[in-house]
Amino acid sequence: MARVCWPYFDPEYENLSTRINPPRVSVDNSSCSDCTLVKVDSVNKPGILLEVVQILTDLDLIITKAYISSDGGWFMDVFHVTDQQGKKLADSKTIDYIEKALGPKGHITDVLKAWPGKRVGVHSVGDHTAIELIGRDRPGLLSEISAVLANLHFNVVAAEVWTHNRRIACVVYVNDNSTCQPVDDPNRLSTMEEQLKNILRGCEDDEKVGRTSFSMGFTHVDRRLHQMLFADRDYEGGGLANEVDHYPPCFQPKITIERCEEKGYSVVSVRCKDRAKLMFDIVCTLTDMQYVVFHATISSDGPYASQEYFIRHMDGCTLDTEGEKERVIKCIDAAIRRRVSEVSNYHEIQDLRLELCAKDRVGLLSEVTRILRENGLSVTRAGVTTIGEQAMNVFYVRDSSGNPVDIKTIEALRKEIGHTTMFNVKKVPTSSKAPETKGWGKTSFFFGNLLERFLA
Repeated sequence: MARVCWPYFDPEYENLSTRINPPRVSVDNSSCSDCTLVKVDSVNKPGILLEVVQILTDLDLIITKAYISSDGGWFMDVFHVTDQQGKKLADSKTIDYIEKALGPKGHITDVLKAWPGKRVGVHSVGDHTAIELIGRDRPGLLSEISAVLANLHFNVVAAEVWTHNRRIACVVYVNDNSTCQPVDDPNRLSTMEEQLKNILRGCEDDEKVGRTSFSMGFTHVDRRLHQMLFADRDYEGGGLANEVDHYPPCFQPKITIERCEEKGYSVVSVRCKDRAKLMFDIVCTLTDMQYVVFHATISSDGPYASQEYFIRHMDGCTLDTEGEKERVIKCIDAAIRRRVSEVSNYHEIQDLRLELCAKDRVGLLSEVTRILRENGLSVTRAGVTTIGEQAMNVFYVRDSSGNPVDIKTIEALRKEIGHTTMFNVKKVPTSSKAPETKGWGKTSFFFGNLLERFLA
């Protein structure tokens, strides 16, 4: 009987071009007097721009300029970056990390294992169960979610919360409070899911029912939050439409889409208030919408950023209809506004930033959010992380009616929270991008003197 022999395919064949032409990474501190140049030359592949920008922003670096070219199968980028203080990169560990992460053996998880001291994204959280929640936002919702988790004996290891257009998206990392291991009991997960759905169900006339999901693996939390809100179509929401007309016109994001007839690209131009992670948010959205960036120019002009992207859809088509253009403009606008609370950095009303550091314990997040709710405060953004035995939380809050938080409320919080927790209050700055990023990472916050005083 004849035997059929199938041809052999090397499983590493897909990586052949990378092995023949490995990425070349250069971190140059001598060419420019006021910034560090990060140069990346590599074989082009889907998603490579997002991967590079993600690595740089996860290190809390400020991208002041960038030149992108990935036409013809080759990817060539130059990024002008500084640290959060606006200075060149001086830390040899940071430079070494960039070269390894973007180099020939640049597998993010492997590099993270080799550098456990640097908390990048959510990868340092450890054994956990990831809970994703999305639904209609309302005052006190985060407090109710935290109370459910505490009552079911789940310990919150880390969390990130975004709100936009009256929608809320959360990624919460929990483990069992007695074993510190991921929760895989289907009965416990089912009970938690049912209770969280009841909370998220909200108003009966809400057309978008709240959803929950579970995962045992890793995800990049900022990208996942973008994906969740994009899938939820928050860009179509008109929740804060009545406030938009009150924004100062100079702070409004201006997004236009033109056609480059000569090369067959759609040109997306963005001008808005500059801030940290702006490029990541835009590139993330274009990537998730299945658009490929062939060329791009990024620059900062004082308090403003100008970004221009030459794109095509993955099928090679440009944006030819007004409907397609309008959808891309709405999605980019939403991506810009999600990270910055809708009012705080575009209007005279500012969110209050609360920084808390305390010894970790089950129910801590539930207790803090309950106190915020009882004092009439609404959380617009939040980040929670645990390092060792210390829990560090950041909350961006405003009065539940949308007004600035008054001094009496702040003093009441100090009295109620301050006796067990290191407590710091800041206003969200409106004129500078660098202070806005200080202490704000994915799920890691560097409080500087605040943490040093607490650990002393």
